[in-house]
Amino acid sequence: MPVHVLPRDEKQNNTVPTNLTVIPISLICINTDFTGKAVKGNVSWKGPLVSLPDDNFVIKIIIEGKDDSASTSINVVLFGHLAMEFSNAAKIADVVVASGFTVGKSPTAHKDKLHPYNLLLKGDNACIYVSQKLSASPRSKVAVKRTSKHPTEAPKPAKVVKYTYTKIADLKPGTVVNIYGVVVFFKPPYQSRGTDICSSVNIIDQSNRKVSCTVFCAKITDHPQILRVGDIIRMHRLKAQSFNGTLNLISTAGFSVVTFDGAVDRPVEPRTSCQTFAFDEDDRLTVEELRSWVATNDVLPPMQKVALSEVQPNTFFDLTCQLLAKAPVDSNCVMLRVWDGTRCPHKMLNVDPDPNSTDGPTSFPDLQKEFIVNIFVYDNHVQHAENLKPGDILRLYNIHASQGSDKEPSLRVDTGGEGCHLTLALHGGTSYGKGIQVIPGTSPDVMDMKRKISNIVDDFKEGLSDSEMLDIWATPPQSPDRQLQYCTERMCAHSLQSASLAEVKQSNPGGRHHVRVQLKSYEPRLHYQSLKLFCSRCSTIHEVPDDDTVAKVLAEASEEDSEFSSPTWLIPIPITEELRCPMAYVFRNMAADVASRGVLLLRGCSLQEACKLTAGIPNVVPVRVSEGRLALLDLTAPFLFRGRRRFYGCKRCSNPKLDEPQWDGVHDYDETLIAEAFGIQMLKYVLLFKLELQDATDTLDVFLWRDAEKFFNVSADDAAADQKSQDNICQTMDFLCPPEGSQAERPWLDVCLATYQPDDSQDQTCYQICDTTVRPPT
Repeated sequence: MPVHVLPRDEKQNNTVPTNLTVIPISLICINTDFTGKAVKGNVSWKGPLVSLPDDNFVIKIIIEGKDDSASTSINVVLFGHLAMEFSNAAKIADVVVASGFTVGKSPTAHKDKLHPYNLLLKGDNACIYVSQKLSASPRSKVAVKRTSKHPTEAPKPAKVVKYTYTKIADLKPGTVVNIYGVVVFFKPPYQSRGTDICSSVNIIDQSNRKVSCTVFCAKITDHPQILRVGDIIRMHRLKAQSFNGTLNLISTAGFSVVTFDGAVDRPVEPRTSCQTFAFDEDDRLTVEELRSWVATNDVLPPMQKVALSEVQPNTFFDLTCQLLAKAPVDSNCVMLRVWDGTRCPHKMLNVDPDPNSTDGPTSFPDLQKEFIVNIFVYDNHVQHAENLKPGDILRLYNIHASQGSDKEPSLRVDTGGEGCHLTLALHGGTSYGKGIQVIPGTSPDVMDMKRKISNIVDDFKEGLSDSEMLDIWATPPQSPDRQLQYCTERMCAHSLQSASLAEVKQSNPGGRHHVRVQLKSYEPRLHYQSLKLFCSRCSTIHEVPDDDTVAKVLAEASEEDSEFSSPTWLIPIPITEELRCPMAYVFRNMAADVASRGVLLLRGCSLQEACKLTAGIPNVVPVRVSEGRLALLDLTAPFLFRGRRRFYGCKRCSNPKLDEPQWDGVHDYDETLIAEAFGIQMLKYVLLFKLELQDATDTLDVFLWRDAEKFFNVSADDAAADQKSQDNICQTMDFLCPPEGSQAERPWLDVCLATYQPDDSQDQTCYQICDTTVRPPT
């Protein structure tokens, strides 16, 4: 058997055959004989088992070894029955010893930053020893005390919430469930007959059962961000209902959703508008298992997505394209001018819209016109089309390509003397998934489309003026040379000569340095994860609790049904029937102005209800009943909601209490005053990035923290509540470190660096960006 499971003794040591010599991962290279040699490490990542033709299998893992004091990781690829046996025998954190391997060059080293070579295990000589990690005794408890006050140490983890997911085959009417599935059909969000926006999705899982899910949310951003059939979707808090003998799922209070690309070779990156959400290794494995299952089973319907070069008359298709301009035709129709980098082979309707009503360029170079088509959008899709901006990347679903000579209303049409032409239209209704979506520019088919468009631009850009180039790319961020203009400006008062990174590394801690560098990489790549909570009293950094965690704390508090007598300084007030909140209270001394500037205490409310009330009440404080009296919630949840802002308290430094506040003569009840009255040490929102800088001499890891707000010209408080501020941070990082750009495309940055030693380590030198701000391009 090529996979051997080894026993461990009480000290967690594993037994390795004496005929093998374990070598460090750092010594792996090509043109070397590794007979009798082995590599040892912990499994830090394990991919899905992939089935190949001729009953063959392959699985990829990453193992991390310890070479002296440094850790080195390397990709390991297993083939055949060795892969199948390893998939069943090993899991994350197991210790493995691999022998009989060959060495190949890693094709992903420039992306994953791991070892430049791979270990390949196949054939009769390859074998791998697995020493399984023992589970901790259920009786043993380990208390970890946080003593470091260094602000850039690892953040204190938030409360972990584990969710249980139901298979489609196990759904029962009347139950509220969490569910994973593969999208086999969907309708993009559309306006329902009521006040909410509606979307629907049909999913399937390994039980080979399908179910239809209907989602109602007030905001379009809260709906599933599905890009194509085959995406993986995770939904929380759906209610199973039976209608006409068919089981369906419908969203309930606290609904949340995350989607993932369904392709096996794509990164497991969640798509969601929620700033925070629960996602752990079990979720990653579930996504990869569903991907692998879809890849080996014929469960998806035929894809309708085509390029303009593949469009045929009298067909329906989906199209990914870039919007160049738009113009209203009449109250029931909008014309979109789009391209995708390919040329439609059919004669199109030549339309000349009114220049005064056109949003975007009104004319294009002759060569570019050959690649542009007009799509007419009707009825219920008009409102969405009116909100689109030139430069948006769109996916249009169920476009109808019809052949005929009917002229569109209110437009000047030239058919060139020929009556027959092709017209592209998105008709009204939502049947067959009709709709429009603005999609991110990082999906694989979008990147392919951008490459085709870039090739077209390269063919004729020599003869274009700067204004024509901007028209082609529609918006300045799409301009080919814009990222080269981005730079930074030092705001410090001292004057220093510019130093290289190699010189900075050799300097003593406690100084300042001016450097000219490029941004090579940064963490976290998901920008919302850079938002942290900082306690100025104990100097600790905490993760921002995700919506699921907050909703769970509020739900647990609402389930408490203890009786209590209301104190005389509180007045109970009624709540509207829409918000099924058991009770609300106001302080007696501010009952007259609670709607304008007072404080409302909510007992038994959900997260969704608390957020709704903030639209009309300036300060909303969720409470619970404890020991016969009202008390504040666990500080995992916000102690205060103010509009879109949420305020948290430090568990270590707070002494929560709910007594009658002494606010005589106070005219503005802000978050600081409320926190002091309730004994809360308020946490401050901060931004924390780890940047890898580079110049011609070296690379250097630095923190961007204390002066991050100055760097981005955005406050962390605004980033926590305002989408525009979040977008500014994302755009800045994309310009400084383009996801798909080469090193030459990255701008040079003038940066001031501070060097220091952490309080708890005299042997370590850290670096932080200070007194530096991003200067927008001129």
